Amino acid sequence: MTAKQSANEFDVIVIGSGMGGMTTATALSRLDYKVLLLEQAQKIGGLTHTFTRDGFSWDVGLHYCGTFGHDQLAGRILDWLSGGTIEFRSVGTVYDTLHFPDGFEISVGRPAEAYKMELKDRFPDNVAEIDAYFEALLSAEEAGHMVGAERAMPEPFRFAHHWWNKSKIQRWCSRTTGEVIAELISNPQLATVLSAQWGTYGGKPKEASFAIHATIMGHYLEGAAYPVGGAAAIAKGLVPVIEAAGGSARAGTPVSEILLEDGKAVGVRSKSGEEFNAPLIASAIGAGETVKRLLPEKIRQQQWAREIATFKPSICHFELFLGFEGDIAQHGATRSNHWFYESWNTNDAIWSTSGNEPITMMFVSFSSLKNPSHDPGPTNKHTGDMLLWADWSSVAEFADGGADKRADEWASFKQRIESRMMDFFMEKFPDLAPLIVYHELGTPLATASFTGHEKGGFYGVETTPRRMLSDALNARTPVPGLFLAGQDVMSPGIAGALSGGMLGAAAIDPRVFQKLR
Repeated sequence: MTAKQSANEFDVIVIGSGMGGMTTATALSRLDYKVLLLEQAQKIGGLTHTFTRDGFSWDVGLHYCGTFGHDQLAGRILDWLSGGTIEFRSVGTVYDTLHFPDGFEISVGRPAEAYKMELKDRFPDNVAEIDAYFEALLSAEEAGHMVGAERAMPEPFRFAHHWWNKSKIQRWCSRTTGEVIAELISNPQLATVLSAQWGTYGGKPKEASFAIHATIMGHYLEGAAYPVGGAAAIAKGLVPVIEAAGGSARAGTPVSEILLEDGKAVGVRSKSGEEFNAPLIASAIGAGETVKRLLPEKIRQQQWAREIATFKPSICHFELFLGFEGDIAQHGATRSNHWFYESWNTNDAIWSTSGNEPITMMFVSFSSLKNPSHDPGPTNKHTGDMLLWADWSSVAEFADGGADKRADEWASFKQRIESRMMDFFMEKFPDLAPLIVYHELGTPLATASFTGHEKGGFYGVETTPRRMLSDALNARTPVPGLFLAGQDVMSPGIAGALSGGMLGAAAIDPRVFQKLR
């Protein structure tokens, strides 16, 4: 590496410090690049950050992850990135419990064979179909990984790879979860069970590419894990690696534009007017956000940028953070997450909040029980949260400053949502409800403000077949020196962002590919 003439000159600048951005920055730091990681929020970590109130701490965006054991791919990648300082532990044999109408419940656990047996016991007339579904899952997961790998490959390798694997990619990426499951499964209730965890990637069964469903479901097949010390342990383990290589991670530094010279990316300008220079820029804030907010009009008119701008943001959510005092495990709390569906049609699980519509779906998680290092203290403090998928229309009237201008209306709107969610929790966990001593609502507006994601999108851009087959979401953009990283390059969620971060780094330095095996 060459000597730097200025404190504001780096080898690489990474915009956005979520899982994807931290991964790209750390991977390149491991290869001796001097990297500047910039974050608009006041904390590094994106949706892996933690916040604290009244002695309680919550993770805002990490509930569980697959393949993060030391002998699994994501775990091996994290070990390399962090030098072994980040540890994930299993949340147990059962990691999800699905609840449907009429008291129908089913446990989703590891190993995959055990879950298959559970399904076959519950649906004995559909044994062959269940086997066919799991075979399709593995094949489609391979197709999803093929698309991800291609997005970091230079031509002509990418073209050759795509040509060779075209039929498999087309077969699984171009159809929705609903279409594939309808083709394989004749029992409507079994079909619902198999697609019920779509909230882990934010794509309704009738809209999401089956390859994305398979990629996410596949990575949970051998179980789920949670970081020791909570999600904040990830930034704690990665930032020192960036700094040890001469780089820096700066929070509270929103980027207003990517600087170009002769059509090449050469740096960034912050909202305060400060300029940072590097010949390589990787944006991990989301493909849509990068194109619409950071690039000049001339670049936005290019075909790849126009295509990215047409993708819709993923679903948004309300989240109620709960603080308990008492032995919550004795009163119904579990390390397993709970998915509650009030209807057998899980496509209808998005809440619009208008009128007095009933809540049709809720995800409930008890993070303190999953964290092996959690210390409940003398008052036995524990945490949990409830997540409700929503449509941006539910808060649109309060966006763009509306919440500040109509503060009383916004406060009463939030109070109404909070009360509805609390009532739902009391109905499902009547013995636990009396132990709640603190609760606080997170809204789509808060997500949009903290992450900068358009319309509070929790999972980047839409998870449709069009997204999977797009040539525009490559890690290597047509702008020399500009790269994309994170979940939009690969797949949604923490593991997807980790992979997308590695692919962004690999597009800059192909040596990173060696760590993706």
